[in-house]
Amino acid sequence: MGDSLQSLTREVIACRRCPRLVAWREEVARVKRAAYASETYWGRPLPGFGDPAARVIVLGLAPAAHGGNRTGRIFTGDRSGDWLFAALWRAGLANQPTSVSRDDGLELHGCYVTAAVRCAPPGNRPLPAERDNCLPYLERELALLGEGRVIVCLGGFAWDAALRALAAGGERVPRPRPRFAHGAEVEIGRWTQLGCYHPSQQNTFTGRLTEGMLDAIFQRATELAARSTLSA
Repeated sequence: MGDSLQSLTREVIACRRCPRLVAWREEVARVKRAAYASETYWGRPLPGFGDPAARVIVLGLAPAAHGGNRTGRIFTGDRSGDWLFAALWRAGLANQPTSVSRDDGLELHGCYVTAAVRCAPPGNRPLPAERDNCLPYLERELALLGEGRVIVCLGGFAWDAALRALAAGGERVPRPRPRFAHGAEVEIGRWTQLGCYHPSQQNTFTGRLTEGMLDAIFQRATELAARSTLSA
């Protein structure tokens, strides 16, 4: 039986490769945050979410301890997700501007959202070995998203993970490796990799990333995706 997004999803959810991350995600799910004390946390790794025929792929760092690790969907239930899905909605890539739970009716059109590391890491800092353990999942995911043409990398960690995954998948990655910057672009095989500051509270509260800057990234991503459709 061939590989599929469904089989990959099952593997990701069952993964226990990283003892430190398993212990942390399960502790957070057990102890909980006071505001969510009545909720049942997901407490497992997170698969990607969105349109299997997506041309625009959004790659983040990892689930938030009380966001995706609580709700069971990437970038759902935290401030970063509030910014991200509102921008996707404004770009015409989502049917609604909010993402609060797995059953909230959110649908993505031409877009797929995933992460470099699938478990919530302590301090949002995965170890190199944990990053490497997750890399094959991303490599397979990008291969299975056969219509994908643009990878929007939210932050330097995601940028590096995309380069690693594409290289592992057989693409010729430029040397020296392209450096992350907001708005940076690099063409690698069928992909254009596009850099974007992560919509973390640290970046949005300080104005390092504004709604206009985020909208410009997704406008560029949709333009690149449409261009690749016309040239196909």
